[in-house]
Amino acid sequence: MDGASGRAVKVQGDPSHPVTRGFLCGKVAKYLDRVYSPDRLLYPMRRRAGVPKGPLVQGHEAEAFERISWDEALDEVAARLKKIAAEFGPESVLPYSYAGTIGKLAYGSMDRRFFHRLGASQLDRTICSEAGGVALKSVYGIKLGTPPQDFAHAGLILAWGANVHGNNVHLWPFIEEARRKGAKLVVIDPYRTRTAALADEHLVINPGTDAALALGMMHAIFSMGLEDCEYIARCTTGFDELKAHALGSEYSVEKVAAATGISAETIVRLARAYAMAGRTGAVNQAEGLQRAEGSGPAVIRLNYGIQRSENGGTAARAVCMLPLLSGAWRYKGGGLQLSTSGSFPFNDKALQMPELMQASLLGRSARVVNMSLLGQALTSLGSKAKDGPPVKALFVYNSNPAAIAPNQNDVLRGMRREDLFTVVHEQFFTDTADYADVLLPAPTFLEVKDVQGAYGHLFTQVSERAIAPLGEAKSNVALFGELGRRLGFEEACFDDREDALIDQALKTDDPWFAGITRERLEREGHVPLQLPVNAAGEVLPFSTAEWFRTPSGRGELVPVPVFTAPVESRAHAAEGQYPLEFLPRKADNYMNSTFANLPVHQRMEARTAGVLEMHGTDAAARAIVTGDEVEVFNGRGSVALKALVNAQVSAGVVAARLDWNKLSVGGANVNALTSETLTDLGGGPTFYSTLVEVRKVCR
Repeated sequence: MDGASGRAVKVQGDPSHPVTRGFLCGKVAKYLDRVYSPDRLLYPMRRRAGVPKGPLVQGHEAEAFERISWDEALDEVAARLKKIAAEFGPESVLPYSYAGTIGKLAYGSMDRRFFHRLGASQLDRTICSEAGGVALKSVYGIKLGTPPQDFAHAGLILAWGANVHGNNVHLWPFIEEARRKGAKLVVIDPYRTRTAALADEHLVINPGTDAALALGMMHAIFSMGLEDCEYIARCTTGFDELKAHALGSEYSVEKVAAATGISAETIVRLARAYAMAGRTGAVNQAEGLQRAEGSGPAVIRLNYGIQRSENGGTAARAVCMLPLLSGAWRYKGGGLQLSTSGSFPFNDKALQMPELMQASLLGRSARVVNMSLLGQALTSLGSKAKDGPPVKALFVYNSNPAAIAPNQNDVLRGMRREDLFTVVHEQFFTDTADYADVLLPAPTFLEVKDVQGAYGHLFTQVSERAIAPLGEAKSNVALFGELGRRLGFEEACFDDREDALIDQALKTDDPWFAGITRERLEREGHVPLQLPVNAAGEVLPFSTAEWFRTPSGRGELVPVPVFTAPVESRAHAAEGQYPLEFLPRKADNYMNSTFANLPVHQRMEARTAGVLEMHGTDAAARAIVTGDEVEVFNGRGSVALKALVNAQVSAGVVAARLDWNKLSVGGANVNALTSETLTDLGGGPTFYSTLVEVRKVCR
């Protein structure tokens, strides 16, 4: 901080943090470029009369709006919401938010109180991780996993759909520490990520076939008698049913090889190495991946890519079962990590106060709208009596749905509606801001105080306000508290501010939060969860049955996972006009659409800007070479890109990354191609179950 100006001059990691250890990812290392960007939205604005909703030219967006005061903005928003609720019912108001910020207060506290008290539709926040989260909890009962520091003790690390070097960089030093001690890193991914390029082996899997691979590994493990019978008997239920199922002919390694594109020999080799890793007395008989006697256990870093397909929940469940079969949880460094977010027992009920819905005009719990079906919500919800009212007001914060929601053409068609009142609380003129009636300036995380858990480690943290809010930016807590008062909500909870909310979030009898208070966090910055330890003083999740929070109190292996090829996959491509599997990837140096508008981040992602990556076989069949303009299309839409013929994808797969629409040629990004088909568990989006065709554009 510069004491004279109050301006932040440097952002750096906390060297005392046991996981982040003083360094930042590439995105956040340049965070001050975001904070002090000349493009920051700093004042409330209202759409000028006669200016239609729709895409605006970057750098000229402000011309469509006029500056107004906060009093004017809050009065107008409150009056419009009140009128809409009275005329159509409060459920005609739809909040739309996600993890643009993941502090507990900014993510879900005063905002939820406000919409609950109003009686607005509840939002089912499924856009990112719901299928995987439901899958993990169905097996273990809690979103918990191997501590990242313990990866250093692993002997075999499977990065399954996990681009660790690109988006989990603080885990990478622990993986490298393990590799220096002899561990092997195997990446399972349909795309050659940065992590895959650095791995000991990259297994290129066909999109949407992860459940088949996991079941094929089980088949091999059971056939070789390599399951840990003692651990299975002590800590699981449903084993006999799963074993009989996985040993069925449909999961023979030959059939799984045909589905996944990974050879039968490799599947057996992987299964043997995985099951034997870390076992005392293991015999080093296999080639390649097999670990020597007494080496570290196997650990899986599973990420959310595999659950973004039609059978993604089943795929995640199947992979999550593997360490229960090998007994890897018994050993330090073994197990699996998908997310640790459920390990933090924050008092969400106290923060969000769902009981306020009973005091709304509804007098009951409001309907629930799935955010992954936003296109339907804005274009057809309310057309049937059972639906309730159509959406007449959309309040967007912590998100950019015009860019990140699937089935983009329907989403934008809905957002263009003149009868839809749209409020956007944002830091920049995003694609979504282009459709706003009222724009409200939001702060960055440096400008607010908050408390955080994590989804990749086990430390609770507080982040103090480092600088004053720029311009007239107003926090979520302040915004929704003030709106509540303007709507006449008399409950005292709308006066709560940050310290009081943090105290409420931490007020729980859960022993994992024992001794963790706001005052302690303010002194120490980060505090570890008070997790159970064994006789050796080690935290070994799921090493004993006491860790499980399932109905049975054990790891649940039933219902058994069943592999079903996605409808939009190569298994069915020959039946239609769209033969190529499309991967709408996330950029390594963006957070979904966040950072996409900043020049320094754009330079880091220049290699894949506006590019469709294709395998040589598919390019040659279409007379396409690198640099050609191409159209990628299906029945939902099309995008314009330039071909890059390389080996990042296998034959039958093409890939392009997410960007803002206004930064994309033709004004459409990859979500013009994705659908609103939902995952088998959790109702999440199926971004990676998308079929397309590609044609060369001749001018």
